[in-house]
Formats: sequence, C-alpha cells, structure tokens
Amino acid sequence: QVQLVESGGGLVQPGGSLRLSCAASGFTFSSYAMSWYRQAPGKERELVAAITSAGGSTNYADSVKGRFTISRDNAKNTVYLQMNSLKPEDTAVYYCNVELIPKLPEYDYWGQGTQVTVSS
Repeated sequence: QVQLVESGGGLVQPGGSLRLSCAASGFTFSSYAMSWYRQAPGKERELVAAITSAGGSTNYADSVKGRFTISRDNAKNTVYLQMNSLKPEDTAVYYCNVELIPKLPEYDYWGQGTQVTVSS
C-alpha cells in the first residue's frame, strides 16, 4: 500500500532553516509528481511546492518563493523541502502528497504530517 512518511519538523527561530523529508513506498516513486502542502491552525490546507517526476520542473506558492526549495532523490524514493529564512507565518503542519490518478480522491495520498513551528 502507498505510504508517505514525513520527518524533519520542529521548533526553529525566525530566520532559521529546516529540511523536511518524505519517504515514499508502495508505488513507482520515479513516475509521479510530488507535492508539499501545509495547514496552519484555523486555515485551509495550501500547496507549498511541487516537483515533477524527474525533478525537472518545480513550482512554489508565492509566499515561499526564494526561501523554500523542493527536490527529490528517485534512488531513495524521497522528496525534500528545504526551508530557509523561516517566518512565524510558516508555522503549520506540513504534509507530503502524491496523486496517483489526478482528480480521483481515492488515489490521492497524504502523509501523517510534521509540525513546523517558527517562534522566538
């Protein structure tokens, strides 16, 4: 079965950095685009960054452009989110996502999430 396991979250001061990882299994990782989402308390889940299957193309939410970098290692079945210059408004639970078949909810998979807290 499909599994996505995030790690790397924690408490960091404003201006600091964190690197999130998402280890994937149960599907052919190198064949699918991967995404990171986040959800802050009281807010809807939002797309943070996405990367194509071979890693050749990425896109980012305007709020994180220039600060976050998504990457992947298809040999390790892992997608990463490098977060620099963190701000308090980046505080959220961060989720890894894969859509095996777009627009079909039963093929939309999520990890359990990892908490990122940016605070002094």
